[in-house]
Amino acid sequence: MKTTDYFRLSVLARRPYLRREWIEQVLMHPIHTDVQPNGRIRHWGYISEAGKFLRVVTEPDGETVHNAFFDRRFKPPEEKAG
Repeated sequence: MKTTDYFRLSVLARRPYLRREWIEQVLMHPIHTDVQPNGRIRHWGYISEAGKFLRVVTEPDGETVHNAFFDRRFKPPEEKAG
């Protein structure tokens, strides 16, 4: 898993509970993605062990992890009927 210096030095120091497998799970099977104005990509996934949605932010390449945190405000997109 590729990461930025910021992720390695700052994010993991503040959030040592984050697991590599959770981040990889979200990147491989996101339930929603969104591109930020700066080009970074937000990926969300549900982590059943934690009972929360994890947001993983990558660089524009979609692979290099820049940030990750549990997103209390995230609401999953509604399923389309039909």
